[in-house]
Amino acid sequence: MGTSVAEKLHKIGEVAAISGISVKTIRYYEEIGLLAPTVERSESRYRLFGEGVLNRLTFIKRSQSLGLSLSEIKDILDIRDRGQLPCGEVKRHLETKVEAITQQIEALEALKAELQGILHNWQDRPPAERVSRTICPNIQLER
Repeated sequence: MGTSVAEKLHKIGEVAAISGISVKTIRYYEEIGLLAPTVERSESRYRLFGEGVLNRLTFIKRSQSLGLSLSEIKDILDIRDRGQLPCGEVKRHLETKVEAITQQIEALEALKAELQGILHNWQDRPPAERVSRTICPNIQLER
């Protein structure tokens, strides 16, 4: 990890308390490699975290709130860990999210229009012959 002599190392409980992220989640993030350069082990095998872990956890939380997956976040952190600024990669991921959201909105608008059409033509008392051939004639097409 290359901690400086003056850098304070934190146990996992301290990191959880400061970050508001559970110990279980922090352990998981470490297990999948999101916290790699900020973690070392004491002689007694306790996890010790450098100050940089809090910045990483803040970044992870913010990235997740913007819809990025942990896999995408790991790719971004790997770029940063190589000493490069990952903003181009972040932008690419966010543009992809915007495209996906646009497609979801279009699909939801189509579904909304279909539902509105069904409700507009709703029959509280459908014809008996349709009732006998369907479960709910208002939403089922007859065969």
